[in-house]
Amino acid sequence: MDDRSLHTDEFWMAYAIDSAIQALKNGEFPVGCILVSGDEIVGRGDRINSTGTEENELDHAEIRAIRDWKKRGGKKGGFTAYTTLEPCLMCLGALILNGARRIVYAYEDVMGGAAGIDFNQAFSGCANREVHLYWNFSKRIKGRVLRSESLRLFKEFFANPGNTYLKGTELERYTLSQK
Repeated sequence: MDDRSLHTDEFWMAYAIDSAIQALKNGEFPVGCILVSGDEIVGRGDRINSTGTEENELDHAEIRAIRDWKKRGGKKGGFTAYTTLEPCLMCLGALILNGARRIVYAYEDVMGGAAGIDFNQAFSGCANREVHLYWNFSKRIKGRVLRSESLRLFKEFFANPGNTYLKGTELERYTLSQK
């Protein structure tokens, strides 16, 4: 451990950024995620298969962190997720359904981020039932924690002409325009 306080979002986000750095070193989109319960990392994931022959949109860092947590014997609920990019709808849903108490992210995803969805509004479910997922985002989600550190990784990724993932998208344009 280093001298950062164990009880700060910045402390834990630094570990997620370490996972994102590993993804970038592997030529992947630099997203890292850790799951924390108490003062312990209980799940860890970095983005894989954003490029290459196995390219897909399923192997997101958050999904991999949840899988790691489950392999370690994780049971529903009781963790905070720290991720370097605002979760997409798939990852946000998976985190919520697996019982995340909080979600903390570093960099906003202007193209696919789902942190602003209002689950307090009813939406139609099966057989015309109304479903509510009362998950208070204003109290449970926090963005922009170590944003500049995460932004640097995304800028490095997009500035590399060898990386083609999400090239020409709004996320690339937005990221490269940030100071």
